This record gives sequence, structure tokens and C-alpha cells, in this order.
Amino acid sequence: MHSIEPHFRWRDEYMAEQDERSPFYGREYSEFYFENKIYNYLIHPQWDEFGSETLYLKILFVDYERGYAIIELIGEWNDTLNNDMGCLKDELLDLLQGEGIRYFLLIMENVLNFHGSDDSYYEAFVEDLDEEEGWCCFLNLRQHLSDEMEAHDLHEHIYFGAPFNELNWRPQKPLHLFLQIKEKIRAMDEPVYFLD
Repeated sequence: MHSIEPHFRWRDEYMAEQDERSPFYGREYSEFYFENKIYNYLIHPQWDEFGSETLYLKILFVDYERGYAIIELIGEWNDTLNNDMGCLKDELLDLLQGEGIRYFLLIMENVLNFHGSDDSYYEAFVEDLDEEEGWCCFLNLRQHLSDEMEAHDLHEHIYFGAPFNELNWRPQKPLHLFLQIKEKIRAMDEPVYFLD
């Protein structure tokens, strides 16, 4: 796991450690000193901790004008033991919402396991977003995670599943990715009319 770096191709456009509105503003990173780990596995030092013992993240891009953030995650999402959604909400998502972010794209391809609990933190987070017609979308979930999240009714609060999996997002520009996801969500939410 130590060789998996956060996506770096957008760093010429955005770096959270240089963004005064970011919770990670001023953070300095080592390329050589590995200290964070998931269980007994060291992870690359570019990942940011936010209070979870098994889940780390990187804010890849934030567009305050359009109100969206793209965040990549790695590790194990554990609501049962660590209340990771509560921690993520309190330590990052709420802060970004306070800066006007209302659309969240969470890239999940490096999240290996999910252990669910109740959906109250997801519901509370999305209720805050609904006031401004915002949403949260999980991209590139592994199938077993998608099944587990659906079993915990997270699909009632978060967009995920087939339309948002297997996206080749890395070569895209952030705005193009955001607009692509926004269009998929708009199409899903349009009412369907049946003609007799």
C-alpha cells in the first residue's frame, strides 16, 4: 500500500496545503518518511489523516466558484468501530460546506472494505446539502462495497453504483469530471413519464 499515491496530475491547478480555505492549509509533506498506516501497512506520506484509524484522504481539487470538491480516499471505511462518516463529516465535509462547497465527488477505488452502522450521519450530511440542492457521489466503488452500502440504505442519501463506477477519471480535467457526474445525477433525478 505504501506505493499508492494520491492522484497528482491536478497539482498544477490545486494543492490543499496552499489553499487558505482548506483544512490542510500549511501542511508539509515528506516524500521519504512513512508514518501513517492502515493496520500494519504503511501508506504513502502524501495521504492526509482526518481522525480515522483506517481511512485516509486527499483533497484533489476544490472549485469554490462552482461549489464542488473532489476527494480521493484510501483504506477501510469503518462506521461500526470508528464512525468514519461522522469523523469525515465533522473534520472535513462540514468545513468545506462552510466555504460554500455543496457538491462532493469521493473517489473510492482505493477503499477496500466497508463496515456499516446506521445511516444517521449520512442523512444529516445530505440534509445540510439539500438546502442548497447539493449532493455527494461515490465514484468507482468496488462491487462488494456497493452491495454493503446498499444493504445499509446509503443509496437513500449518497449517489453510487453502476452509473458512477468504472469511470476513467484520471485523464480528465476536474471541471469535465464534475460536469459529467452532475449530468448523470440530473438524468437520474428527472421524472419519468409514461404515455398511454
